[in-house]
Amino acid sequence: MCYTASESCDLAVIGGGVVGLATAMTWLRRFPGQRVVVLETEDSVAAHQSGHNSGVIHSGIYYQPGSEKALLCREGKAKLESFCTENAIPWEKCGKVVVATDESEVESLERIISRAAANEVPFRRITTDELHKIEPSVAGVEAIAVPGTGIVDYRQVALAYRNHIQQAGGIVRLNCPVRTVFTEDREVRLDCIDHANRSERRECRAKSVIACAGLHSDELFHQTRKQVEQGIGLGGVNGSGDVRIVPFRGEYYMLRPEKRGLCRHLIYPVPDPSFPFLGVHLTRMIDGNVECGPNAVLALAKEGYRWRDIDVRYLQRTLGYRGFLRLAQKHWRKGLGEMHRSLRKSAFTHALQRLIPELRSSDLIPARAGVRAQAVRDNGELVDDFLFESTPHMTHVLNAPSPAATASLAIAERVVEKHCHDSGVSI
Repeated sequence: MCYTASESCDLAVIGGGVVGLATAMTWLRRFPGQRVVVLETEDSVAAHQSGHNSGVIHSGIYYQPGSEKALLCREGKAKLESFCTENAIPWEKCGKVVVATDESEVESLERIISRAAANEVPFRRITTDELHKIEPSVAGVEAIAVPGTGIVDYRQVALAYRNHIQQAGGIVRLNCPVRTVFTEDREVRLDCIDHANRSERRECRAKSVIACAGLHSDELFHQTRKQVEQGIGLGGVNGSGDVRIVPFRGEYYMLRPEKRGLCRHLIYPVPDPSFPFLGVHLTRMIDGNVECGPNAVLALAKEGYRWRDIDVRYLQRTLGYRGFLRLAQKHWRKGLGEMHRSLRKSAFTHALQRLIPELRSSDLIPARAGVRAQAVRDNGELVDDFLFESTPHMTHVLNAPSPAATASLAIAERVVEKHCHDSGVSI
């Protein structure tokens, strides 16, 4: 194969979201002087999940005690807050309330309280009178206040990570999607398209690679695992069975400026324990806006931010995946409800009115959407925790949904440690 450009490096990081950038920055801090290259498909960092989330600095109350999410969220939150303060990135510890809107949700609220206690997340139970003092417009029968939850703009965080990488001598190469990965004896060869230079072919040879590719993470993992199974690559592979990324789109509305007073902090419902998503909530943003949402519907393309964004071939592969079919069979009623809220603003409004009864459809302005890269196993179970796997000379971040942005610095340290151990990186 003929390449018009070629470069070599000690470490290549695939993906310019907050996790990929945090990983490259952490590597350079640990191993200064090494040549590190970040390869990002889009023309800016944080172009997808990292730049389309609600900007919450999560406290960690929801996660299974002892899980990677619980441990890394708590550790990462403290690191992120310090990083933002040191780098003059605006952030705020505004707090949130989690509200049981009727008696049927109280048992689930108790489960959250147990997890919060086990995860050592500060919280307090509040009476309805206290709830109304904190959030006068909210209706509920029981609630907890979580004072440590915060807000930030993760695009600014990503830009700061990028600046630190470049100041340490690293390279962040934009408009450079990785098409194929091939593991060789002592290195990994990456075949890229350099869209910043007339779409020429670019080869990157790295002693090792960390893939933080979000929506494309399963493709890279299966590509390298297949090489091992066919005897092309060297060494073994840690296997998680057949794990695929299924993209779920979350759609948001914003409160009209004159209605922002309906939400003073962050207002969350008690999540349905039988459904893997939190449900619509209200989030005050660092820029002063208040976002409402998201719902959770199947995206019809990997970067399917709208209903009209359709990739027929990809959709066929998703709908034909046994894991997705089993997932849909289990949650089809909830799925239809999410689609109904997506297509009908009145249904979306009704879901929000469980938290704020006085809210009206006219109070909501259509806002952005985000696409969540969610790993699904072939048995139909959603991977509920962060998932990191290895192939020869590579470490793959296979599942990093929320709270990955909050935990990005802690995830980076965890991944760097794993990469050095599993890849036998000689420093």
